[in-house]
Amino acid sequence: MNLKHFPLPARFSPIYTKRMVLGVLGSGSGSNMQAILDAIEAGTLDARISIVLSDNPDAFILERARRHGIATGIIDCRGFKTKFPEEAQQETADRLRAAGVELVCLAGFLRLVKRPLLDVFPNRILNIHPALLPAFPGLESWKQALDAGVSETGATVHFVDEGMDTGPVILQQRVPVLPGDTAESLHARIQVAEHQLYPDAVKRVAAMISGANP
Repeated sequence: MNLKHFPLPARFSPIYTKRMVLGVLGSGSGSNMQAILDAIEAGTLDARISIVLSDNPDAFILERARRHGIATGIIDCRGFKTKFPEEAQQETADRLRAAGVELVCLAGFLRLVKRPLLDVFPNRILNIHPALLPAFPGLESWKQALDAGVSETGATVHFVDEGMDTGPVILQQRVPVLPGDTAESLHARIQVAEHQLYPDAVKRVAAMISGANP
């Protein structure tokens, strides 16, 4: 696995001392959440997911959660197709806190997180992006990579800030762009990398948080 590690803040000691409580926000199938669940069940990630919330009532991520006995809920975005209104963000923060969440994982969540959610979980919201940030932020980054003619792309786990895919990087994994790649074939290989990378990044950040709060 071709991983690139990024330094975590020096004030945190990487001591993993307790089971981290996760909350997940997603809009789609939830395959990255499934990768986290698989790592938990395999014993390689000492965490539990306490709640899964989605802005899409038909998202398969909710069904995945129910199959594992995880609480679910719908985020009411007041009819907006892409905007994440402030009231909805506050309600989401309240539900996450009520579920005891310590670390929030975005798993294919298609709305831009801002305040007040960022204020409630400062440096506690992670996202996974299918490119080697800062290259190719935004949607369908695998298509952007193909169009740019690069020889490699990959996946990035980063902290969420107020920008689009601009937060500090935690881990990255490189994925080569092969001759004859289509958008579909490249995306599929990036997803394999994502499923390896996200649990490792969650474990690393959980260690950082536990070290700061023994």
